Amino acid sequence: MEKLADIGLIGLAVMGENLVLNMERNGYTVAVFNRTVEKVDAFVNGRGKGKNFVGAHSVEELVASLKRPRKVMLLVKAGQAVDSFIDLLIPHLEPGDIIIDGGNTHYPDTNRRTKYVEEKGLLYIGTGVSGGEEGALWGPSIMPGGSNEAWKHVKPIFQSIAAKVEDGSPCCDWVGENGAGHFVKMVHNGIEYGDMQLITEAYQIMKVLLGMTADEMHEVFKEWNEGELSSYLVEITRDILGFKDEDGGPLVEKILDTAGQKGTGKWTGISALDQGVPLTLIGEAVFARCLSAMKEERVEASKILTGPTPEFKGNKKQFIEDLKEALYASKMVSYAQGYVLMQAAAKEYGWDLNYGGIALMWRGGCIIRSVFLGKIKDAFDNNPKLSNLLLDPFFKDKILKAQASWRRVVSAAFENGIPIPAFSTALAYFDGYRSERLPANLLQAQRDYFGAHTYERIDKPRGEFFHTNWTGRGGTTASSTYSV
Repeated sequence: MEKLADIGLIGLAVMGENLVLNMERNGYTVAVFNRTVEKVDAFVNGRGKGKNFVGAHSVEELVASLKRPRKVMLLVKAGQAVDSFIDLLIPHLEPGDIIIDGGNTHYPDTNRRTKYVEEKGLLYIGTGVSGGEEGALWGPSIMPGGSNEAWKHVKPIFQSIAAKVEDGSPCCDWVGENGAGHFVKMVHNGIEYGDMQLITEAYQIMKVLLGMTADEMHEVFKEWNEGELSSYLVEITRDILGFKDEDGGPLVEKILDTAGQKGTGKWTGISALDQGVPLTLIGEAVFARCLSAMKEERVEASKILTGPTPEFKGNKKQFIEDLKEALYASKMVSYAQGYVLMQAAAKEYGWDLNYGGIALMWRGGCIIRSVFLGKIKDAFDNNPKLSNLLLDPFFKDKILKAQASWRRVVSAAFENGIPIPAFSTALAYFDGYRSERLPANLLQAQRDYFGAHTYERIDKPRGEFFHTNWTGRGGTTASSTYSV
C-alpha cells in the first residue's frame, strides 16, 4: 500500500507551490491537486521531483491519498472558487475531516463557511498566510481561526513551516473561532497599506523638498533599517532605491506613479466604519492609492492648479532626523488604530484574541515584520486589557519624544505643498485622542437643531438626553437616540 499523505493542497499557483515545498522540507508528505491537472504533473516532475509528493488528478484521488482525519488546504482565488471546492470536497470527506482556506478571504465569508462546513459534520479553518513567495517557501506568518477542534490536528504542520523569531517561537498560533484568523490577516494587510504609504511619503519629502537623489535616500533607509525602524518594508525600500536600470539610473524613477490594490485595505476601512473605529491612517492610505490611479486627471490638474514651489532652508541632517521620528510616531498610530479595531471586532464576535500573541505572529515571515512588533507584544503582556497602544508607557514616551519633530515635518510639507495624507492624519488622530474636549458639542447641537437628534449635557448624568426648540417654531418631539 502506498504511503498516505499528511495533508493535501489544492491550488499550485505561486503561494501553493512554495508552501507545499516548505511542508515537504519539514518532513511532511503532501498530496497536491490543481484544477488544471497538467500543473500537477509539471510540479511533481519539476520542483517536486524526488520529493515526498503525491500527485492527484481529481478531488476524489486527492482525498483518497490522505491520512485521517483528512486535512485539505485550499490556496485558490478568494470568492466563488472557495465555495465551489468546498462543495466538491464535502461528499468525499467524513466527520472530523478538515477543510482549510489559506487564501486572502474576507472574514465574513469565513464566518459563513465555518458554520456551513460544521453543519456537515466537518471542521473548518480559515487562515491568513503572509510573506509572499519567499515567506511561503522559507517560513510565513500564519494566522489560523475557525473550528477550535481542528487546531490540534494542524498545529504541528503549521508551526513547523511558519517563520521563527529569535527564541525559536513560531509566527503561528490559534487566533480564534470562525473568521478570527482572516480578520487578523485583514488588519495585518491594512497596516501594511499604512506602513507603505508612510514610507512613500517620507521618500516624497526627501526627493521633492530636500532634493535628495535615489542613492542618498538609499543611504538614509539603510541607516534607518539598522535602528528602531528596522523592518522588512524599510529594508526593501533601501534595496529599491539602490537598484539601477540598464542605463545606470534608478529604476524606481521610471515606474509609473499609479498604485494597485486587491481590496484588503478597503475591507479594513469598511470594517472600521462598521465598528465605529477611527482607523484614519489606513483609510487615507487606501484613498492615496485611489488618487494615484487618477494619473491622467492629475496630469491635467497639474497644468491648472498651482501651489508653492518647494524650498528647504533649514538643516537637512536635522530634518532627516525629524523625518525618522515622524515616521516612527505615525507608525505607532497606525498600529494603535489597528489594535483598537481588533478589540472592537473581538467584542462584536465573541473572539478571545491574544493581542501579544498576534504581535508575535507578525514579528517574522510577514510583510509588516519589524523589531517594533516586539514592543507591542511587551505592551500587551504587561497589560492584556490595554485599551490603546499609545497609553502603554513605552509608546507614550516614544510618541511624546517624537512630537516636536513630527509637527515640524507636517508643517514643512504643508507649507511646501507636498501631500502627506498618512503623516498628517496620524498627527490629527494623536491630537484628537489626547483632547479632553472636542468640538462635537457644536456638532451635536447642529444635529439637534435640524433633526431633533437630542444631546447630553455636561452638567447631567451620561445617558440623559435633551432636545431644545432652537427656533421657537419647533415642537417638543425629539428623534429616538441611536448610533450606527
